[in-house]
Amino acid sequence: MRKVVLASVLLILIVPMWFVSEAQNAPAIPVVLISIDGLKPDHVLDADKHGLKIPNLRRLVAEGAHATGVTGVLPTVTYPSHTTMVTGVSPAKHGVIANSPFDPFSKNLNGWYWYAEDIRVPTLWDACAKARIVTGSVDWPVTVGANITFNIVQYWRAENAEDRKVIRALSTPGLFAEAEGALGPYTDGNDYSVAGDVRRAAFNVYLLEKKKPRFHLSYFGALDEEEHKTGPYSAQTFAVLEQLDAVIGQVRAAAEMIGGGRAIICVVSDHGFKLTDKEVNVNSALREAGLIELNDQGRVKSWRAFAWYGGGSAGIMLRDEKDDEARRIARDVLNRLANDPSSGVTKVADRAAARPMGGFPNAAFVVALRSGYRLGSNLQGPVNTAVRPGGTHGYAPDVPEMNSSFFIAGPGIAARRDLGQIDMRDIAPTLAALLAVKLETAEGRSLMLR
Repeated sequence: MRKVVLASVLLILIVPMWFVSEAQNAPAIPVVLISIDGLKPDHVLDADKHGLKIPNLRRLVAEGAHATGVTGVLPTVTYPSHTTMVTGVSPAKHGVIANSPFDPFSKNLNGWYWYAEDIRVPTLWDACAKARIVTGSVDWPVTVGANITFNIVQYWRAENAEDRKVIRALSTPGLFAEAEGALGPYTDGNDYSVAGDVRRAAFNVYLLEKKKPRFHLSYFGALDEEEHKTGPYSAQTFAVLEQLDAVIGQVRAAAEMIGGGRAIICVVSDHGFKLTDKEVNVNSALREAGLIELNDQGRVKSWRAFAWYGGGSAGIMLRDEKDDEARRIARDVLNRLANDPSSGVTKVADRAAARPMGGFPNAAFVVALRSGYRLGSNLQGPVNTAVRPGGTHGYAPDVPEMNSSFFIAGPGIAARRDLGQIDMRDIAPTLAALLAVKLETAEGRSLMLR
């Protein structure tokens, strides 16, 4: 009898210890952030209406939480938006103001905001590094030099196979060569075809399976490319989305494998899209007013006011903040355009009025465009022109068509939860809470997902 009692006592003591040991040895739940550039919320939420076969995206809706729409940032373009999603602050605060730095003389040779050093506030990967959490990234914007453990950067110059050499040099030492050794060549530079994204998916799967990051970032751009060409609801756009849905499934499967069958998958986008068939060349109007001078080759020789383009909006910059005459002339030109129903300009805000929008912080004015218009790059000639129809974004974030997407599912997240309309600045603090890290500078709030 004494032996039975002793065995029972030992069992009582050992079993809880076994459960604790098992819990301690269980793999950490990975958090994977997947961006599908240009994904509109209704692409997924109204999939039946569009006849879309997207089982992986629909699975996220069924198993987790989603926003009916995400109010983005000004301008609603790729780089400012992606930086907001990992910082929780507006472009005016994080410092990535547009896709490309302001460059009226074109000295930057079409360079973009590729470098993480331009981000002025802590990011999710910085918070993870502080908590000693392993991170990974494949092609996330603004990550050259980022504090990411395993990082394949987004960068291009030649837009051909030569770019792979630059990506290899800028990524985590040895990582790119190792992955190419296992998988074959990465995609060429700025190749955002479906084939390019399929190659990126393979590198995401490799990084997840071999490096096992707790937080991983993925970016896919083929949908955005097609929407620019044929619009947000074309048959070609839907065909691309269906192929990218399979990519999401591959990345999710890899994440769940390293998480012991569990992973938190968050699919986001940076902006929506509108169909446009007209252009407005704001800089041509400023040149006509004598604020931009061109040389014999038609390039900028000098300027006093110049539009920093953001797709469907622009910041009007002054070369000299004290040049009150240039400010007055620019205001008159812009107001004349806004008062002309045939013009592409619908609204002009001065710096004080534009400040709450959180974009173009140093601009003298912010210009918003009418529906159907996109900004053109001409420095001379007609201000308004008809162009080939195509999709455009970059409008003010209060334009409903600019709503972006947020879908998330995984352990502890309530199924079929409709979060309604959320702010893009809420995404970073929400992911920070799931990772149990602090992002104290975030302007957004953590969403209640449970």
